[in-house]
Amino acid sequence: WRMRRQLLEPIGRLAVEDVVRRLGAVQSQVASSAELAVRVRRQASRRGEVARALADGRLVKTWAMRGTLHLLTPENGGAFLSLMAAGRSWERPSWVKYFGMTPAAMERLRGVVREAIDERPLTRDELIEVVGRTRGFKHVAEGLRSGWGTLLKPIAWQGDLVFGPSAGTRVTFTTPRAASARWADLPEPDAAAPIAIRAYLGAYGPATVEAFSFWVAGGWFSRKRLRAWFADLGDELVEVGVDGEPAWILAEHADELAATRPTAAVRLLPGFDQYVLGPGTRDGHVTPAARRADVSRTAGWIAPVVVAGGVVCGTWELDDTEARISWFKESGRVPRPLLTREVERLAGILGIDLRARIVAG
Repeated sequence: WRMRRQLLEPIGRLAVEDVVRRLGAVQSQVASSAELAVRVRRQASRRGEVARALADGRLVKTWAMRGTLHLLTPENGGAFLSLMAAGRSWERPSWVKYFGMTPAAMERLRGVVREAIDERPLTRDELIEVVGRTRGFKHVAEGLRSGWGTLLKPIAWQGDLVFGPSAGTRVTFTTPRAASARWADLPEPDAAAPIAIRAYLGAYGPATVEAFSFWVAGGWFSRKRLRAWFADLGDELVEVGVDGEPAWILAEHADELAATRPTAAVRLLPGFDQYVLGPGTRDGHVTPAARRADVSRTAGWIAPVVVAGGVVCGTWELDDTEARISWFKESGRVPRPLLTREVERLAGILGIDLRARIVAG
């Protein structure tokens, strides 16, 4: 059922922005992986289609869930940002101590940045120059040079900043409304939560309250607040059992889920794919616990994975004209014909000649 909901079996026909909407969001820390995550879910796709969707305002890109870069739809993206902003992480004593920025100073920085990019998109260096000229913010300039954009994230979460059109190889920042005429303002957290929960369960259900919390913000929400949000959805949700553990699904999907039969489909998914990130690598139903280190690597790197029957059964990488597949030996017999067919599909998407090299281990 989850493979079908995520347009992996059968492969979908939705437009680029609708693929992102179906997944809630697509992590785009690595732009090539984000585009491949969209393209493997479309029967027909073209190179550069994500960039075109961003240029057309059908998508926006900014720091969102868990503080990482994501592609979002302008219509629903504000709901996820609202929940991130609700954590007010920049008001915590540890933040203030580390960055030397009080909540009042952060609010002032927000105003400076918002005013600067309201005129036109600015590169990081141009924005740093504006901030550095502002009285009392000279010390902030070095912090803004960080590629992780930590000081800019709270501004993005409050709906004031997204990535603009690239200036050559340099990123730019602009306002959400300049990036997309479709941009909807941020709802209040209590209004944003139902939107986000519906989107999450629609792609990654059945799921627990905790899984939703970790997907959005790494689990910082208070348990009481989370349960209140889920309770507010009332009859829209149905509790089901997954291996004896309770989990939630949208009521409208319950009959379809119950009627779903297992699939033998095999898919090669890119690094940082939502199929893994949605439930999180802690979810042993998707990523076997014994193989978590093979998938979730150092420095937060999420490897490209082989999914068979809905479960991560291996990893893969490209080496010139070779797709090297590492099949987990405990996953059973290697489905060579299905893997070969999937490598051919990947080759067609990428527009290159590829042959499969399969190693079990």
